[in-house]
Amino acid sequence: MLTTYRIDETYDWNFRHGPSYDGPFPTVPETPRKDFLGIPVNARLGIAAGLLLNSRWIETYARLGFDILTYKTVRSVHRECYGLPNWVFIDRDDQVDPHKLNEVQHGRQDFRGDFTAATSSVSFGMPSKAPAEWMPDVARAREALHPGQALIVSVVASPQPGSDVSFMIEDYGLLAAMAREAGAQAVEANLSCPNVCTAEGDVFLDADLSGKVARSMRNNAGDLPVLLKLGHFADETTLASVLQAVEGSATAVVMVNGISRRVVGADESPVFGQGRELSGILGRGIHAFSLDNVKAAMAVIARDKLSLKVVAVGGVSTVADAADYFDAGATAVMMGSAPSFDPTLAVRFKQAHPEW
Repeated sequence: MLTTYRIDETYDWNFRHGPSYDGPFPTVPETPRKDFLGIPVNARLGIAAGLLLNSRWIETYARLGFDILTYKTVRSVHRECYGLPNWVFIDRDDQVDPHKLNEVQHGRQDFRGDFTAATSSVSFGMPSKAPAEWMPDVARAREALHPGQALIVSVVASPQPGSDVSFMIEDYGLLAAMAREAGAQAVEANLSCPNVCTAEGDVFLDADLSGKVARSMRNNAGDLPVLLKLGHFADETTLASVLQAVEGSATAVVMVNGISRRVVGADESPVFGQGRELSGILGRGIHAFSLDNVKAAMAVIARDKLSLKVVAVGGVSTVADAADYFDAGATAVMMGSAPSFDPTLAVRFKQAHPEW
């Protein structure tokens, strides 16, 4: 399968040489401007944090018609990527049950079939170049955008051995300021990463901490929109407590950022190797429960009269998938893995729904 992210190559190879797309670039339909958190955009369709590794990736997907582009999650320190493999396909064609926490998934590195049916697992560890490298590159990414496009910079704190929670909160604030200085039009705090085994991966489940991170981001982001990327909520009570805690500081929440599961190969050993037993699940298999979480969030926001917006992500690879989220009340719809398999998705979405 040809993908813009070469899963047979390392993260650094893809950073230096990708995306693997030689064109031709399609004619992108003209659509009327819409509002995305105060930013005028051609369409409320975009790419979530992960796929767009640097300004070259941003420029390519901007030319392909994606209008909300998220610069891959960066840190205040350099962080190496996990070794290969980083991306495998889950051997199933049904939906993953988010409540079966111990259900083992079987992964393989080859996939033959319709990409819209693919469920994947990734294990990267949220790598990051040093700020001296990513900050000027964010500026280049901003310059590469066309009118009616928006650049989000995703950030994550990097807890150090022996540091307390205040360090994490301050680090998020520092990163918000750095992203703003570099040229971001919006800043996203990645509070949920299902493929790391450290504390920054599940901040979203702690309402008090999420609220403190949101306030730190708000205090340092200037007038930029602040987004919080959240994972799956098993119950509405926890979801409501988090949304209430970040109200007034965050502009929007981005959900759902997959789930973490144990993934094994044909020999039943960890497909990503020892020490990386758990990894993130994304793609077709997470669409149903992601949609349920978005609907639940919209219900809480309406009930409690919150000002938050919801940016939906999770298992979007067809027009119908995106329609599910817009019908549920999402202010925008993002895609994660699907644009790697089919870079022309935005064109088809705009042809079918110019009002998006």
